[in-house]
Amino acid sequence: MSFVRDNMAPLMFGGLVVFMLIGYPAAFSLAAVGLSFGFIAIELGLIRPDFLGNLTYQLYGIISNDLLLAIPFFTFMGAILERCGLAEDLLDSIGQLFGPVRGGLSYAVIFVGAILGAITGTVAASVIAMGVISIPIMLKYGYSTRHTMGVIAASGTITQVIPPSLVLVVLADQLNVSVGDMYAGAIGPSLIQLALFCAWVFIVSMIWPKTVPALPPEARTLHGWALWGKCLRGIIPSLALIFLVLGTIFMGLATPTEAGALGAIGALLLAAINRTLTWPLVYQGMATTMRLTAMVVFILIGARTFSLVFQGVGGKVWIEDLLTALPGGQIGFLIFVNIFIFLIAFFLDFFEIVFIIIPLLAPVAQALGIDLIWFGVLICANIQTSFMHPPFGFALFYLRGITPPSVKTADIYWGAVPWLVLQLILVAILIVWPESVTYWISKPAPVDPESIKLNIEIPDVLPPLNLD
Repeated sequence: MSFVRDNMAPLMFGGLVVFMLIGYPAAFSLAAVGLSFGFIAIELGLIRPDFLGNLTYQLYGIISNDLLLAIPFFTFMGAILERCGLAEDLLDSIGQLFGPVRGGLSYAVIFVGAILGAITGTVAASVIAMGVISIPIMLKYGYSTRHTMGVIAASGTITQVIPPSLVLVVLADQLNVSVGDMYAGAIGPSLIQLALFCAWVFIVSMIWPKTVPALPPEARTLHGWALWGKCLRGIIPSLALIFLVLGTIFMGLATPTEAGALGAIGALLLAAINRTLTWPLVYQGMATTMRLTAMVVFILIGARTFSLVFQGVGGKVWIEDLLTALPGGQIGFLIFVNIFIFLIAFFLDFFEIVFIIIPLLAPVAQALGIDLIWFGVLICANIQTSFMHPPFGFALFYLRGITPPSVKTADIYWGAVPWLVLQLILVAILIVWPESVTYWISKPAPVDPESIKLNIEIPDVLPPLNLD
């Protein structure tokens, strides 16, 4: 029993890992491990019985957190845009624009994925919408199956880095930082990721030109002003919705929750403009939103239960002692954390990683003097790889569900590998170049104490006495 008493925190963490490997649902695993070890800790005298009463405040903190309201708004917006025809218009027009270039359809998929990422914030919406539209066209015109699968999956997962990503919202909540600052810090990594993807398409077009051919002349149906007019018709509504969501946040006109509500209304308006706004569309959007929001809330409740007991038995001190002793200081810590998250992403999805792992790592990062915005964006860039991991990446599952039976699962997995490497290159760039994140964050102007002149007049409290 003395061994259990002295090692309660690592035993508790190990118990959680065992539950996860068994495949038990994360939300219930977290709550079960937390409560079980809580009762054991009470019996061993490590915590008082009334310590678990803090769960009431933890749960109230979840349901009263206005920031988490942004999740259903952005989810609903993405679900509507996935089916309203916007992605089809964008891919058609931008595909025509890049048609004469080798790899033109790949460039179109990457840019449309970035635009959809900036207006939906969800991977499922981007991957499914673009996969349904792009796969038949790319395979028809001679693109290799592996390259097609990889570019569609990668351009969908970039949604995790581009604001208004749901990952950035929940990371900001767990790190207790501003969502607006997280969004601003993600601008640089988003541009770098786009550049890396486009550079890879260019390399492929130079080395293996037959795998990414240009569109044949008969497929280029639009030219001149007709082509540019169609591109603008598809892009302008998207830019308007991006401004409605992100512009209002960056300009300080709306909170992320309010911007999410505006985005949901904007998505409904776009669906109405495209004449696709129907009751089945709205119902499917609401059902998707309900399922995802319920999953997030249950995971968060379980994570808070686990975290409370874990800290009560000394888990915070154990983690800090373990990670601050790593060689290399900040860089050593960041390398270890990113390798750990990359590996654990084979088994956990991004919500589970954010709610379970990040609360344990954030105090250590702060103790090492690491900027939490930079840390959060770096983790976000790493988490996007969880969608591309063979064999459990959700983006690969989405593709498998919408691809024809003639496409082999092995082609989907092998096609994802080069793009997964590009995502890891982004993580390395962010570690060695923090300014790619911090440059975009507005900082208060420094104040020189010497320039402050005080001129304080103290009024008379009482009028002067007249002794005459």
